[in-house]
Amino acid sequence: MRVMVVWCADWSVVAALDEAETSPRSPAAVLSANLVEVCNGPARSQGVRRGQRRRDAQARCPELVLLPANPDRDARAFEPLLAIVEDLRPGVAALRPGLLAVRAPGSWYGTETEAAATVCQALVDSCVWDVRVGIADDLFTAEQAARTAEVQSWEVVPVGRSAAFLRGLPVHVLNGDGPQGRDLVSLLQRLGLGTLGDLADLPGEAVEHRLGAYGAGVWRRARGQDPALFVARTPPPELDTAVTFEPPLDSVEAITFSVRTTAERFVSQLAHHQLVATGVRVEAESDGIVCSSRTWLHPRHFGARDLVDRVHWQLQSSTVGGSLRARKDVGSVRAPIDRVRFLPEVVEPAAAHGEALWGAASDELVERGVARVQGMVGFDAVRRPVLQGGRSPSARQALVPWGERAVDLRPTDRPWPGRVPGPAPVRVFATPPAAEVLDETGRHVGVTDRGVVTGEPWRFRLGSGMLPWQPVTAWAGPWPTDEGWWSSGTGPTARFQVVGADGRAWLLVCAPDGWSLEAGYD
Repeated sequence: MRVMVVWCADWSVVAALDEAETSPRSPAAVLSANLVEVCNGPARSQGVRRGQRRRDAQARCPELVLLPANPDRDARAFEPLLAIVEDLRPGVAALRPGLLAVRAPGSWYGTETEAAATVCQALVDSCVWDVRVGIADDLFTAEQAARTAEVQSWEVVPVGRSAAFLRGLPVHVLNGDGPQGRDLVSLLQRLGLGTLGDLADLPGEAVEHRLGAYGAGVWRRARGQDPALFVARTPPPELDTAVTFEPPLDSVEAITFSVRTTAERFVSQLAHHQLVATGVRVEAESDGIVCSSRTWLHPRHFGARDLVDRVHWQLQSSTVGGSLRARKDVGSVRAPIDRVRFLPEVVEPAAAHGEALWGAASDELVERGVARVQGMVGFDAVRRPVLQGGRSPSARQALVPWGERAVDLRPTDRPWPGRVPGPAPVRVFATPPAAEVLDETGRHVGVTDRGVVTGEPWRFRLGSGMLPWQPVTAWAGPWPTDEGWWSSGTGPTARFQVVGADGRAWLLVCAPDGWSLEAGYD
């Protein structure tokens, strides 16, 4: 079996730039954990490299466009390319976003070279400019052949020549295997093995004894004996549903009423495949042009009522007095609507969202009540708090519109140096009132640049008449932090836990401009 691998270079950057509607020729990099995960050609030409810290990458390329990592986005953007290749040769396997494999369809197009040219041309016609194709006897060799090919070109390794092709490749081609591959590359280079041929010349038993099962697998790949197989995917069913209006409708209420049956059919169609949608894109068209598009997320899964509400909110955000008008933001509508379409962005097995033992009637009543309030005051006006990572209690709070899934939150599993230990305070003040803290001699207590307290807190009071002067019965701290000094210029701050004579505990913040009350533990 001959294998064809299609590689779209720097796919994460390509998908992110397309989503951000930024020029693909801009130097850009996708960041993960503040490190460059992927960068494109214009960025590499200015010294940006994979694994660099954010500040180092920006120092080499000040105009670098920084983009967040999003595997779901990359997979969604790659789906149309899978469908294009699938039309030419069934049995496509998506190895990862930007990389696919398929049995080489040489006999279908005359020769393998003509087959590679056909696939390249089909993808270039769909505006994918950096596409490369490799064909070989095994999956690993075909992938390396694709990576050595030129842009919009291909590399065909003759039958039985995989080992000879791989011999001259440097060992750093194994970096694509993740941390395990990078560790092995580092070890091989320290051992003086610079190419895959050097590794292939070693005795197999010695390699397995020294490098383990993974190293033995790499040794076999380097000899052109990769046993890895790929499983062709089953083409996903067409799950999107649309409704056409004839004549076009220019009333939000009329459109909302008319899509109800379509929303029910959309949910039933998913249920037939034992699926539910947790992310749905709603598109409104006018004269065949999408004039309003938005992706909605649901904390559980969408029902027909939820979809109707989303259509109403999306179109209402672009209306005044019930008539559609043009706006430049999301949901802009320029003419009467002749088609509404529901496209499932994220689907999950229905079994993972089954009802509880006693049903979910109470939850549905609450959600319907909140949805009615949203319909009256606006979608973004009703929010719910969620927990995210941060050092201060206020930074750990995020407000998300009700019915939307929380995204782009700071991770909670990071160390967050300077964070006040638990338990968390009960009340966090949106506008921290002023406070004063004095030591035993009556001098104001402060914190030096090295985090040293200038005096022991002896008594304190809270501003705005909240609490008069009272002695400190217990205190803990400081927990110094220096966040945002490059933008806000507020300087270092330190947090203290203070217990007053009345038994109530407070979280106070000492900043260069004075003390303030951040939260209370009552």
